[in-house]
Amino acid sequence: MKRQRSLSLDIISSLPDSLLCHILSFLPTRDSVATSVLSSRWRPLWTLVQVLHLDQRELCRTPDQPFSYAEIVSRILILRNTGPNPTPIHKLRICWHKNCLPLLVDTWIYATFWHGVHELDLTICTSYRLLQLPHSLFFCTSLVVLKLKGVFLLNPPSEIQGLSSLRILKLQCVRFANRNSLFTLLAACPVLQDFFLKFNIVVLIPTLKNLHLRVVCSSYKLQINTPALECFHFKGNLDEVVVENLPNLVKSVLVVEIGLRSLNGISFTAYLKRGWDFLGRLYNTLCHASIDDVPMFHNLSSLKLYGLNCHKWYMWHVVRLLFSRAPKLQTFAFERTKQPHCSYFAPSGRSEQPLDIPKSLSSHLTTCHYKGFLGRKDEMELVRQILKAARVLKTIIVIVDSSLGSEEKDRVQEELRVFPRSSQICQLAFD
Repeated sequence: MKRQRSLSLDIISSLPDSLLCHILSFLPTRDSVATSVLSSRWRPLWTLVQVLHLDQRELCRTPDQPFSYAEIVSRILILRNTGPNPTPIHKLRICWHKNCLPLLVDTWIYATFWHGVHELDLTICTSYRLLQLPHSLFFCTSLVVLKLKGVFLLNPPSEIQGLSSLRILKLQCVRFANRNSLFTLLAACPVLQDFFLKFNIVVLIPTLKNLHLRVVCSSYKLQINTPALECFHFKGNLDEVVVENLPNLVKSVLVVEIGLRSLNGISFTAYLKRGWDFLGRLYNTLCHASIDDVPMFHNLSSLKLYGLNCHKWYMWHVVRLLFSRAPKLQTFAFERTKQPHCSYFAPSGRSEQPLDIPKSLSSHLTTCHYKGFLGRKDEMELVRQILKAARVLKTIIVIVDSSLGSEEKDRVQEELRVFPRSSQICQLAFD
């Protein structure tokens, strides 16, 4: 009985090398190498595995580790390359998080090209110079997947003849040598199917007064530290934003795009909360408590708000909150924008609430613009309360949406004209 049990426990050793190596390929390389102490049967198997996961945190996770990460990786590669027929490396993943030596990384990458590498995944963090990839990488016809994250400087040659098999390209926080580097790289990938790009946008200019940003990529990290900045204009979807040291900011225009692509898998509520956080960071105040916890904008004089033309979905609670947090607001503009695929937004449930115009606004607001007016009940209430509260209002311009017929436009305009006005000089205009 004991003999039969011992045989059943070691049945895995009777499997062919190809199957055992396939099993080991799913393990971290540290664990794969550890199997070599089991028996003479297992000793060479890890050198036959075609997948290498060389993560510094995994290989050097014990504090009493006698060898450095560089020494461990170099020894692993040397042991694999011994013998007349070294095993190909089809997938190589290197994660070097600190004390990186760029010259060694170059050597390791270059060595894999001669093994017909299919997937190359590199995460490199270093305080040394930017790491330029060997030019031979751009001529590697076997490469199918390329993932780069960290201090890489992409400087491909002007004419690339390789990368004919590359199907997946993922670039995070890399830098490009010139404006043509990315175009040159993509042009050399005729069968590319999946492309992911995450930028690091860093603005550290102490004398900058005006900044206009149009972010078109779906994933990025934005860092702004501009103490002299007075005007900030941002348009795009929100991702990871770090904004600090803006004591002189007096005007900001935020056009936050909302759609299936910009949401990128998160809920609409979480995305809206990200917008509030962005507003808070502009004024060195983070919004912690709730979505209604909006910072004070003491010097804000001009505000333009963009909304969606979606069925029963409005942002009047946003208008009400911003009015109450911007006591010196002089110009307010609202533009209703039309965007496709917005039917998935649920009604906010706040459009029926009365819109309270703060008293402080009545002595400062001079100009109001509304574009895309549909004449709905809550829109009428917004204009009525502004006319009633704003004592120094000079001009209010209402542009009725083109989707309304002539009779409906006339009805809306007549109803707006009879609203009482606190300002004796206020002119109501239509376009």
